[in-house]
Amino acid sequence: MSLRDKVAQLVFASFYGEAPNTRSQEYQKYLRWVRNLRLGGLVLVNRVRNGAVEHAEPFAMAAFLNRMQKAAKVPLLVAGDFERGDSMRVVSQTLFPHAMAFAATRDPALSRYEGAVTARQARALGVPWILAPVADVNINPDNPILNIRSYGENPAEVSAHVRAFIEGAHSGTPGPVLVTAKHFPGHGDTATDTHLALAVLTVDKARLEALELVPFRAAIAAGVDAVMTAHIAVPALDDPGTPATLSRAILTGLLREGLGFQGLIVTDALDMNGIAKHWSVGQAAVKALDAGADVLLMPANPEQAVDAVVRAVQTGALRRQRIDESVSRLLAVKVRLGLNRRRFVDPEAAMDELDSPEDIARVQEIADRAVTLVKNEKSLVPLQSGSACFLLLPEGRNSEQGKAFAAEVRKRSPNAPIVTLEPAASQADFDQAVVTAKNCDVVVAAVFASVAAYRGSTALAGGYPALLNALLDGGRPVILAALGNPYLMRNFPGAGACLTTYSTVPPSEIAAVKALFGEIPIQGRLPVTIPGIAKYGDGIQLPR
Repeated sequence: MSLRDKVAQLVFASFYGEAPNTRSQEYQKYLRWVRNLRLGGLVLVNRVRNGAVEHAEPFAMAAFLNRMQKAAKVPLLVAGDFERGDSMRVVSQTLFPHAMAFAATRDPALSRYEGAVTARQARALGVPWILAPVADVNINPDNPILNIRSYGENPAEVSAHVRAFIEGAHSGTPGPVLVTAKHFPGHGDTATDTHLALAVLTVDKARLEALELVPFRAAIAAGVDAVMTAHIAVPALDDPGTPATLSRAILTGLLREGLGFQGLIVTDALDMNGIAKHWSVGQAAVKALDAGADVLLMPANPEQAVDAVVRAVQTGALRRQRIDESVSRLLAVKVRLGLNRRRFVDPEAAMDELDSPEDIARVQEIADRAVTLVKNEKSLVPLQSGSACFLLLPEGRNSEQGKAFAAEVRKRSPNAPIVTLEPAASQADFDQAVVTAKNCDVVVAAVFASVAAYRGSTALAGGYPALLNALLDGGRPVILAALGNPYLMRNFPGAGACLTTYSTVPPSEIAAVKALFGEIPIQGRLPVTIPGIAKYGDGIQLPR
């Protein structure tokens, strides 16, 4: 391989899983990257169009990947953020809840099951590199980008679920996959979205050892294949302006030499502003490789990244040996995955590996077991006989939120008032919701709050906070159902009852309704502390 071919192997570009016309500019761009530039791989991401997140259709993605693999001299390695199984990126009915929901069940066997299912889905889809699990310990309630993606605040509990996920994914059916612990050395105690800016973790080495590094040590011991870096500066380990992604002290000194990790080190996406605001495409690529990274994930311009690294080697700014080490690791992984023998996707066979009735039923069981009742004054939950009204507050970015919840309520209480709003609804709509609530014996406010890149905050949007406070002042008892972020409960201490699902997926909506109507036992326990409301491990246990 030429120097340029070697460097290109270390660069992974994003794709959306679509099958564009072969004469389109978009298709020709990918063909140029794969056939001419000879990139090492692709990473599946969601397209966001008109504020809505779009997921890849499996058959279209298979067709596109087969064409790209056919054009590639060296088989492509395809990666995907399958933190919630394939449903994170692909149209799917196997809708795993977020990681924090698994921790609420107190059963790592469920994370092991998710790992096994995710591995089966990934291999079938031609995406054998799973960019999960999240190993961050979320101890900051204001963390805008980890939050429910983390298993929680207890490093031992996070470690148990990380280890279980890895073991499940490595269980061997239908073939080998790569599993990735992220975001090293730990992104959980930050309040900055690194899609927007560089975050700083201001803790000492002793705290790092006792908390942040614990799940990564567990992941390495469990045989994790890759570790993803964080775009966070850690002054205790390196210069306060140097993110871990570009830090030789952190990637080589701590991860390679200190923790003994010998697998792939992959950067977090290099087009995120935590990097891109401060370093050019070429500078970031060179610095990351020099620090010890093996794979450059999603540089804004792959060709510029390759050009810059080639120049750096030719001028002596970057050692050729450093490139050879990473290329050897990557090619060895491709061989271990069998990509040299089988690189193409079989769409028809894939469909038999996806969305089995058994998996879908098991996912609902997981969502049911995660529901946690944090507060229950006057035994508001389960709902008693009488008039209850339901107020659904979706995030607005996803028009599907609340539909499963409403449908389940209708099955049980056909005449119950159900009001669905948007953050940008008019004041008249908010006022009318308050009026409606005054005619009910109890108000159930189902509030959806997930985490999203580039949002930068966990705060409820638009007129939602004022509306909830008006409801709390309205004289009727309020049950706050937090669909997703459990920390939002701290902002509404006047709620008579609070329950949380830790996720916004439809199975979590269904689980919330089942819990409210007393159809399932409520047995979840908080994996995090809710300041001023509840402590880690709390959870009111209600039998069915």
